[in-house]
Amino acid sequence: MRYASAPVSTHRLQLEPDFTLEDAIAQVEHLANLGVTHLYLSPVLQAASGSKHGYDVVDHSRVAEGLGGDAAFARLVEAAHAAGLGIVVDVVPNHMTTPTPLSLNRPLWSVLREGRQSAYASWFDVDWDAQDGRILMPVLGSSLDEVLAGGEIAVGEREGEPVVQYYDHVFPLAPGTDPRMPLGELLEAQHYRLASWTVGDSELNYRRFFDVTSLIAVRVEDPEVFDATHQVLVDGIRSGAIDGLRIDHPDGLADPEGYLDRLASATDERWVVVEKILEGDEQLPQTWRTAGTTGYDALLRVGGLFVDPSGAQPLEELSAEVLGEDQDLEEIVTESKRWVVQVMLATEVSRLLRLVSRARPELAPDAVRPVIEAMLVGMDRYRVYLRPGTPAGVQDAEDLRAAAQRGERSASGPLDPAVAEAVLDLALGQAEPADQAAADEFLVRFQQTCGPAMAKAIEDTAYYRFVRLVALNEVGGDPLQVGVTTEEFHQFAARLHEAWPQSMTTLSTHDTKRSEDVRARLFVLAERPEAWANWVREARELSHGFRADDLDALTEYFLWQTVVGAWPIDEERLQAYALKAIRESKLHTRWTEPNESYEAAVERFVTGVVTTPQVVHHVGTWLERTAVETRANVLGQKLVQLTMPGIPDVYQGTDLVDLSLVDPDNRRLVDYGERRDRLARLDGGAAPSDLHDEKLLLTAAALRTRRDRPEAFTGAQATYVPLASTSPHAVAFGRGTTDGVDVVTVVTRLAGRLQDAGGFGDAIVDLPEGPWTDALTGESVDGGAQKLAGLVGEGLPVALLVRVRARHDS
Repeated sequence: MRYASAPVSTHRLQLEPDFTLEDAIAQVEHLANLGVTHLYLSPVLQAASGSKHGYDVVDHSRVAEGLGGDAAFARLVEAAHAAGLGIVVDVVPNHMTTPTPLSLNRPLWSVLREGRQSAYASWFDVDWDAQDGRILMPVLGSSLDEVLAGGEIAVGEREGEPVVQYYDHVFPLAPGTDPRMPLGELLEAQHYRLASWTVGDSELNYRRFFDVTSLIAVRVEDPEVFDATHQVLVDGIRSGAIDGLRIDHPDGLADPEGYLDRLASATDERWVVVEKILEGDEQLPQTWRTAGTTGYDALLRVGGLFVDPSGAQPLEELSAEVLGEDQDLEEIVTESKRWVVQVMLATEVSRLLRLVSRARPELAPDAVRPVIEAMLVGMDRYRVYLRPGTPAGVQDAEDLRAAAQRGERSASGPLDPAVAEAVLDLALGQAEPADQAAADEFLVRFQQTCGPAMAKAIEDTAYYRFVRLVALNEVGGDPLQVGVTTEEFHQFAARLHEAWPQSMTTLSTHDTKRSEDVRARLFVLAERPEAWANWVREARELSHGFRADDLDALTEYFLWQTVVGAWPIDEERLQAYALKAIRESKLHTRWTEPNESYEAAVERFVTGVVTTPQVVHHVGTWLERTAVETRANVLGQKLVQLTMPGIPDVYQGTDLVDLSLVDPDNRRLVDYGERRDRLARLDGGAAPSDLHDEKLLLTAAALRTRRDRPEAFTGAQATYVPLASTSPHAVAFGRGTTDGVDVVTVVTRLAGRLQDAGGFGDAIVDLPEGPWTDALTGESVDGGAQKLAGLVGEGLPVALLVRVRARHDS
């Protein structure tokens, strides 16, 4: 369905204590002038004190005080509406945080104080039986006995209530317990168990967000919990303050479809998109009441247009040369998933094992655990969507059976065939269990565990290990798919237009591993693999003096690609990124087990890269030599994303060339003053002075065209029309209505190969008939067969043609 409240475009703002709602108000006029129709806000509800992202919610009843509170949000809404802008808000339904102190999370404080008798006991996804009726709190620096022996825990008072204190951590005492009891006995009498942080992965008994123990899952499938956690947002929609919602991590929910049904009913079918990673040709379930995804499926196809597939083999050979061995991504992913499932998600697997033991008590636990692990390793999508009591769909059933087969092939030892079939039947909801409730919970909980296994193993492990072309190692990406043909892109865009015309599209988010422009630079490696290989060999020679013997070649090559993608980058930023990358790869060091010697070797290498003049010059030389290709990629993918089917989001700062890396680097403050000044100068008739200006000019022109002609992009009669070209180096399509095409996009792709061929020559593109104006240059263009060299060959490598309307049509 089409949503009347859908934006025409959005601009993502990352709110935090240094960029509050008042700061957002100050940018409203500029963003309206830029051409966006809606502000897209990161989570606004009360998060942990000082939160830099807002996903660690502690209180759903109010807008975060650190952002300005309810009053500031009301002022932002008023200012936005006065400027003709709407508001979209990010929603976090899956989890809350366990803040320090815990009393800031009143529902959780109540549960810790009163246990299962708390009025909030149904809020949190806790396996009470696993810890004898208590919640594990893994916050101690060592074992409880050692902490007690060291006198690190004490009984105190907070707000007139006796509490247990451990440094900054504060815990309630259960009613009726005497704070004068011996401390060990007192702790034993509580509804929680304090333990070392090291046992979180193996003993935790509440569901968490991925492997983040400080984020406790909320049972939003309970109608009362849904109402309490969504009341502020629902009221905002009903009052007209909020126009749409972005749903964070729906795959973590027990019943995503049921959640979206309840949300749609509560909000009168307002525009909602979901953060859903689609693998390969996977489709969003048609039964979901949503406008679509947050756009990673589009990011993959748009970026792929600008990657030369002929570069795959030489880049693979270069990787093997540098590493001294071939890399097999499938093996890397399997190895990563096995480690994540067996170590990082051990507590989640244990919970699944307990459910199987209740549902099928005749199965030996030692035989069941490797089966569960193998199925999680074998899953190649983030989850299936089965509901207890509902027969599995054909595709979901096929995917689960295929996962079981893949997992069995990759298992470290043979699996019991009868046990494997029994567990698969439980996952499919086809078993005849001894305990139906346990079987139903297993069916749901297995699906909820698939997402963390995928994300932590692929995005946060394998993608830091596979180095052929790191630009492809992206959220929702496929590093083995080197390039997307024009035909494949048109097919995807047509499907999107037909099935999900108001889905979001994006090139950068707060979760992407690299910004769109870092990827655009790195795409060039596939066009110039020979030149890149020579550059890398020389770079390695230049770094010989500061490259320690124990620095492995994989890390080095990963960082060389990072450097040319993000240059210029200061040492502090690159050091922070390098540390995160090597800890995420888990090859030599990890967050939970740092290898100081190896990390010191990486630190020394990074320092050498950014401070050695010969290396600095070498990096600059590469960027100069590939400037033409980079420019075409930066501008081309941006224009495609802004004009293709869907609702485009412009992530904060990306209206200029943005060279950010993974979070928190991509949440740095944006200089809106510079953007305002540049846009004013361009609007005043000044010619673009650099690529920043060109990207800003393009972004504003495309957003304003969408705003002024929404019927061609989001209207009920909007169309998407691929346009024929005789050059493989151009992509062209039209947007309009059933009455005809109104806007035409033409971009240059694989510009390096185009240069090698001597330019477009006599290649043409077939434009719809009629007079056109290029919104980027102001030049007039006739319809019909037009030479590409005249459109995108001399000046900008892209064109945005807008049909000239008769005066009475304006």
